[in-house]
Amino acid sequence: MLHKESTKEPSFLLALVPIVFLVTLLSINVIIFGDDALGGANQLALLFAAAMAAIVGGRLGFSWENIQNGIVSSIKSALPALLILLLIGALAGTWMISGIVPTMIYYGLKVLNPTIFLFAACVVSSIVSLATGSSWSTVATVGVALLGIGTALGIHEGMVAGAIISGAYFGDKMSPLSDTTNLAPAMAGTDLFTHIRYMMYTTVPTLIITLLIFLVLGFTIDTKSNEAGVDAMIQALESRFYLSPILFLVPAVVIFLIIKKVDAVPALLLGALLGGAAAIIFQPDIVKNIAGNKGDYLKQSYVALMNSLSSTTSVVTENQQVNGLLETKGMFGMMNTIWLIICAMCFGGAMEACGLLQKITRSIVVYAKSTGSLIATAAGTCVFFNATASDQYLAIVVPGRMFAGTFKKRGLKPENLSRTLEDSGTVTSVLFPWNTCGATQATVLGVATGTYWMYCFFNLISPIMTVIFAYLNLKIARYSEKEMAEFKEMAEE
Repeated sequence: MLHKESTKEPSFLLALVPIVFLVTLLSINVIIFGDDALGGANQLALLFAAAMAAIVGGRLGFSWENIQNGIVSSIKSALPALLILLLIGALAGTWMISGIVPTMIYYGLKVLNPTIFLFAACVVSSIVSLATGSSWSTVATVGVALLGIGTALGIHEGMVAGAIISGAYFGDKMSPLSDTTNLAPAMAGTDLFTHIRYMMYTTVPTLIITLLIFLVLGFTIDTKSNEAGVDAMIQALESRFYLSPILFLVPAVVIFLIIKKVDAVPALLLGALLGGAAAIIFQPDIVKNIAGNKGDYLKQSYVALMNSLSSTTSVVTENQQVNGLLETKGMFGMMNTIWLIICAMCFGGAMEACGLLQKITRSIVVYAKSTGSLIATAAGTCVFFNATASDQYLAIVVPGRMFAGTFKKRGLKPENLSRTLEDSGTVTSVLFPWNTCGATQATVLGVATGTYWMYCFFNLISPIMTVIFAYLNLKIARYSEKEMAEFKEMAEE
């Protein structure tokens, strides 16, 4: 952030003005528009709040050029996520018409027991995300299939989405391949594997509690009445698609590429194109139907591929439930979410450029006297940034920068901070509909954030767990007196 000499530091109350303004607008939107608030109302609320932040910044002496540079920098940081979002839309389209997702649903309906489905969905998502290091890729691939299976079994879509997201964010948080798992220790000043080992103390108990909750929930769900419906869905899938385990080769390739640390953008692009190739080879009837049976098969294949990558495509069966699962919107379906993310980054960029976010958090830190209150404050700050800056990375980077020195002065090793950043920053991002993660997962799964957040038990318990460990003084790594003396000598020099 570039400060001119004429700029002034905001007061705490003044820094809160854009936040209060935003929360007020978002609340009004929820009351008036309900789930439709993401169709434009929330985007405008974020832009209006960004304008309010700019007005406050102007009063403090910040030029529009300075504020605009902050906004542009903020949007720039989100561009990789926007590219991934577009490719997830494309991948969902080709994986549907190729029969990959229908095949996952088909075998899932045959194999998964409804009673343990939520438990199994969380475990499967955990394994895939741990292997790939990406919650987004996990939700967009196996997550979409698991949601279809769970819905077919008659389980509430919010519960299913909560189980998928809980598992996906556990794996993302613990995988050495994850960007946030590498970012958090870098901000705190520790190394990757020390960070992962230290996270296990809070993360493993949180996952165990989460799995137990889903297991208990499974025994309370009545799915017997839906057995006939499941059989009808299986028959509908068999009537329209070529269903074979050979189709799993495509997702296997994508998972392999991500494990090999290939960037998500080329991996997802290749996955989308391989899905299109699989459709051309294994689903000729579907391809002809999408292309309108015009021209030869080469032309039909090209039309079907372009349509599935870019726009709405659907496969119609005699079963209405199946029809709801066999419709995708391609890249076009992600545009509303991209609009939301850009507006969110405008707000976050303006707030940071004017020093408003930093002022709010600095004002809170002074009240954190004990180790427990300091870690609780850091955790709360991460959640605060997820709710206001609307970006998972800002919720890790800014608190990481702010608290690193304070933790060291208090004799706390950096793995305490890195664990707190992940326990509170990484996992709570998906709980806010205007956050990049919340908006993305809601769009990919087709389940509103307001419908699933209360079932994301792992994400809800994680920040609570890290605070409990802090107040009970469990697994809090501290510097020795000798190390603290050395730090003091270095500081004096």
